[in-house]
Amino acid sequence: MRRETLRSALSGFSYRRIEAGHELSESEELEVISKAVKQRNDSIAEFTKGNRPELAAKETREREILMQYLPAQKGPDEIRALVRSIVASLPEDGRNQGAVMKAAMPQLRGLADGKLVAQITQEELGRKL
Repeated sequence: MRRETLRSALSGFSYRRIEAGHELSESEELEVISKAVKQRNDSIAEFTKGNRPELAAKETREREILMQYLPAQKGPDEIRALVRSIVASLPEDGRNQGAVMKAAMPQLRGLADGKLVAQITQEELGRKL
């Protein structure tokens, strides 16, 4: 399982390297792994919804293997603190989800799931309105 998962990641690196036309930087490699983790998360949700627990379990194991190669993920409290500081720094009329996400994601790339950041952003903007 581990070998197959890592081969899949190496294949992702190769495709990305060809697409980019240069050797990948560490941040680009992290993006490839993050994308693979996100794909596993989506698959887990679909397999769970489709009542296929054996396939969801396989995807979960693959996701856990890939997560070992990503930096430690930020928790909801850390993300919320960052989002709050970004919201506070924006002018009143510029406080929208797009502006907050645009400021937050470069700081959280590879460190947090974009869906979680979007959810926390919506919650915080809802509190401010």
